[in-house]
Amino acid sequence: MKEVNFKNEQEDAYIPFSINSVDQEIISDSVLMLEDGTCFLGKSFGSKQTKIGEICFNTSMTGYQEIITDPSYAGQIISFTFPHIGNIGTNNFDNEGETKSIAGIVVRQVPTNPSNWRSDQKFNDWLKLNDIPGISGIDTRMLTKIIRKYKSCNAIMSYNELGEFNFDELKNKLRHYPKMDGLNLSSSVTTEKNYDYKESPHKLILSTPSTIRKFKPKIVVIDFGVKMNILRHLVNLNADVTVLSENTIIEDINKIKPDGIFLSNGPGDPSATEKKCKDLLQAILSLGIPVFGICIGHQLIGLSLGAKTIKMSQGHRGANHPVKNLSNNKVEITSQNHGYMIDKDTLPECLEITHLSLFDGSIEGFKHKSLPIFSVQYHPEASPGPTESSYLFQEFLNLIEVSDNAKTK
Repeated sequence: MKEVNFKNEQEDAYIPFSINSVDQEIISDSVLMLEDGTCFLGKSFGSKQTKIGEICFNTSMTGYQEIITDPSYAGQIISFTFPHIGNIGTNNFDNEGETKSIAGIVVRQVPTNPSNWRSDQKFNDWLKLNDIPGISGIDTRMLTKIIRKYKSCNAIMSYNELGEFNFDELKNKLRHYPKMDGLNLSSSVTTEKNYDYKESPHKLILSTPSTIRKFKPKIVVIDFGVKMNILRHLVNLNADVTVLSENTIIEDINKIKPDGIFLSNGPGDPSATEKKCKDLLQAILSLGIPVFGICIGHQLIGLSLGAKTIKMSQGHRGANHPVKNLSNNKVEITSQNHGYMIDKDTLPECLEITHLSLFDGSIEGFKHKSLPIFSVQYHPEASPGPTESSYLFQEFLNLIEVSDNAKTK
């Protein structure tokens, strides 16, 4: 790793510039700058533009298309620690969201031509189509170490055909960009129009649809940035699934007369989202019908019942996170994507912890002690195990089956 210092005349300081020795032959036409002034030169691919976002890293070895299209990454730049990103191309089935809200991606190797029977389009062409910028030739191991050292921070990606950059201007833009704390980003990805969802899980994951005495439950999903595979798993419960915006009101939900309510995943600061949707969340939890939350849905339940959330140093982002189920002492390998967590010290008496992270002991799941409400921090629909956490959807269905609302049908 070669390091070069560039003088910043305005501040009489030096900006450290890290150049990846692995790809010195490439023409550097893109730069990645972190808040502390550290910069990486690389080769641009995908969309050619300047973007700013919170820099984070994901340790998954597969599923880059699902990760990039996950609305929970709104406003973030993802650095992939696995070096071979783009080698299986992209397809028309693996998108997790319609909104391409990610700020950009960082990879080690220049994406190669795809080699996979499911590929419909080259990765680079797909990124251009979806207006997503990328930078390659970066030592992502070093970048990960810097992120871990300085905790959560913003970064700016910028493209210039000649490789000529105004570092003072880029640093100034980065300095004035808002932090993730206090941002309700779910409003930027929630559905604008309510809709019914019908698609079941893909055939690559075999799963027998559930039936309960020919009972077809109605499930309302509050969309804070929902992933499509979550909706597919809910359809697999033999349910009628209706997706509503986070801007909906309780009267709209009552008109549907749901048997269960699902609170989805989503981006941003959960406390900011809870503040905006406080009345809706309080009304939902007071209905007495089963409620299931995932990711920010999990955090919103905790916040609504009196807990607090805290920003994590690096967050959990990857497909190899071990979680212990406290009810049976089994360990699940889970997929995760979150930068906030429920503060254990603020957990209200009414909630009982059901799952814990074996990485750092953080709360990965809880349930209400007297109401049919439960949630998990991780993503049981993402299938890293591959399906060892999908039982949670069946548990949701079991709660619906024994609820008073279901018994009257």
